[in-house]
Amino acid sequence: MMASLLSPKGFLTYGGVVLLLLGLIGLFALNDATASPAFWLDNGENYAHIGLGVIALAIVFVPGLNSMFAPYYRWIVILLGIVAVFFGVYGFVVAGNPVPNTFGLANLESPADDILHLVVGAWALYAAWKPSGATMAAS
Repeated sequence: MMASLLSPKGFLTYGGVVLLLLGLIGLFALNDATASPAFWLDNGENYAHIGLGVIALAIVFVPGLNSMFAPYYRWIVILLGIVAVFFGVYGFVVAGNPVPNTFGLANLESPADDILHLVVGAWALYAAWKPSGATMAAS
C-alpha cells in the first residue's frame, strides 16, 4: 500500500517523484527563459531536483536504505521543508538580481519558482507535523 500523501514517507515518495520528473523535464523542456518565460529551471536547479528526487526515492524503496532511514523520515522531511521554505523566501529577496542569483550556482525565477518552493515546503512541514489522526495511513 502506498503511503499517504500527507505523511513523511508519502512526502518522500510522491515528492521524490515530482522532484525527479521536474528535474528531468527541466533539463529538456524548461531550461530556457525564452522558451518558457513564466517558469523555467536552469541546470543548477535541475541537477539539485534530480539529486534530491533520487535520494528521496532511494531511502524509501532501496532495501537496506529504507530500513536504515525509516526512523528518520520525519526529520528528513522537516529538513527538506525548511530548505524549501528558505529557497522560496530567498528567491523573493534576490528577485531581479543578475543570473545566477542563488549563491552563484542557480537562478530562482520569481515568483513562480518561489511559490513552488513555498508550497513544497508547506507540504513537507505539514506532512511532518500533522496531527496523528489527520490521515488514514500515516506510514
